[in-house]
Amino acid sequence: MVDVWLDVESQKFDSVMLPIIFQGLVIPVYMGGTSDLKVLEENLEKLKEIMEVYEERLSKSKYLAGDFISLADISHFPMVHLLHETPYASVLDAYPHVKAWIAGVMDRPTVKKVIGLMKTFG
Repeated sequence: MVDVWLDVESQKFDSVMLPIIFQGLVIPVYMGGTSDLKVLEENLEKLKEIMEVYEERLSKSKYLAGDFISLADISHFPMVHLLHETPYASVLDAYPHVKAWIAGVMDRPTVKKVIGLMKTFG
């Protein structure tokens, strides 16, 4: 299951998160530009569809690959961390199992340490 969720992340999750982060954080905050709202809206809708799949999975287990944390979970945190620096993080509010999963991953001491070391684009 780990490899399945790594594939989902690389093929589905990251492909919609990158434009959201670029349009919602990089362009307006770090480049001083104007976001393309059409690109944002399209990708936020796609993210909602993807989050439905994650919500379904996480309603059955604490983590993506089962009841143990794995690379499949940890590999999501850079994008999720950056999403939380945009005005669009509230899109996740409709998915309580996803929010609990994110909180559980982000609350791990090693993840907190890495986040403390991470520098955003500024």
